[in-house]
Amino acid sequence: MTPDDIAGFFATRADLNLDDYIELDFTFECAGDPRAAAAHLASEQSTAQWRRVGVDEDFRPRFAAKVIDLRAEPQPIGFSVPVACAAPGEVFSCRATIAHPHGNFGPRIPNLLSAVCGEGVFFAPGIPLIRLEDIRFPLPYLAAFEGPQFGLAGLREQLKAFDRPIFFGVIKPNIGLPAAPFAELGYESWLGGLDIAKDDEMLADIPWCPLKERAAALGAARCRAEQETDTPKIYLANITDEVDRLADLHDLAVAAGANALLVNAMPVGLSGVRMLRRHAEVPLVAHFPFIAAFSRLAGYGIHSRVLTRLQRLAGFDVVIMPGFGPRMMTPEREVLDCVRACLEPMGPIKPCLPVPGGSDSAATLEGVYRRLGSADFGFVPGRGVFGHPMGPRGGAASIRQAWEAIAGGIPLDRHAATHPELQAALAAFAAPHTSPRAA
Repeated sequence: MTPDDIAGFFATRADLNLDDYIELDFTFECAGDPRAAAAHLASEQSTAQWRRVGVDEDFRPRFAAKVIDLRAEPQPIGFSVPVACAAPGEVFSCRATIAHPHGNFGPRIPNLLSAVCGEGVFFAPGIPLIRLEDIRFPLPYLAAFEGPQFGLAGLREQLKAFDRPIFFGVIKPNIGLPAAPFAELGYESWLGGLDIAKDDEMLADIPWCPLKERAAALGAARCRAEQETDTPKIYLANITDEVDRLADLHDLAVAAGANALLVNAMPVGLSGVRMLRRHAEVPLVAHFPFIAAFSRLAGYGIHSRVLTRLQRLAGFDVVIMPGFGPRMMTPEREVLDCVRACLEPMGPIKPCLPVPGGSDSAATLEGVYRRLGSADFGFVPGRGVFGHPMGPRGGAASIRQAWEAIAGGIPLDRHAATHPELQAALAAFAAPHTSPRAA
């Protein structure tokens, strides 16, 4: 690019009508001039060729993505990781904000992703290492999306659960049980105090535990538990499948007794989720398979908060995400970023419930709560309930007892002295991220 070409892909916010643009924050490493690399990045994701040969025209004022902020520092050691076929030249570490005109692709998630996470971003000349760190949408763009149907407030209303976390449990064993014993485990956990008993994200509509049979068994068990506890409950059925089966599986599961549905967002695809949202009669819950493949490395891919925002945009009422502690291998600040992406204002799009999870139990609840600083979250143990020494009823009770202690300002060990379920949980489950200061 010539200097004039490069300048055509730069602007200030004052130059633009920001209602017409999505803002994208990138970090990247480039070889050579950072301004040229940033211009290539903007060009390749929008109007890479902005005029016809021999014609006096320029599509950039209307169609070009524009760099509105760029910061670059030399990186004397070269690229942070070896990169095959990297361009030669001095290496710079850069942060850039790009305003991308959403009129180029419209309110369509596949086209949005093709532009901001596609070939033009990850094959931009001179930029072998790049990560999309954040995405922000203007109100006119958000107005074209439905977002969550129920959201955080609707889920609380459905469960009559206010001023506390929502307590989930992943029924274990997650794979192998037929419907009847699987339902009995869910029933016991509801009696102990769980709000939501859920299928594992890997439990599909399979011959040894068909979705219809499983949903009927869990639906009946849920009704029994509601009658015995005088408290609303949810059975969360996994309908992850081929996109052309989603609506039918929704109808089958809901008719049989499920009153919320789990979908693995990225394997199914966000456009498929948006289609399901328009059909759904019950809350939709996202799970995170495949997301780490985009987000694990700090210098490459897509920050998981971008994917969280997109899941909320597509219509999920709940987003289960990698949580705190060493098993999930997610930095604490990234978990907090994703939680904020569920709850912060997003125009007409309702807040959804964040559920940071991974190896949780009554022993880790306080640490999660202290980190988040709010009760607006879901808590999703698996073995912490279903592997409890006193069974799932005792495991669920230990979670509720832990919350009683936290809400009452009582040390857990003191409360456990008079609550055997909590005492057993604290003894049984190692708690590597109990401390609010843990990484």
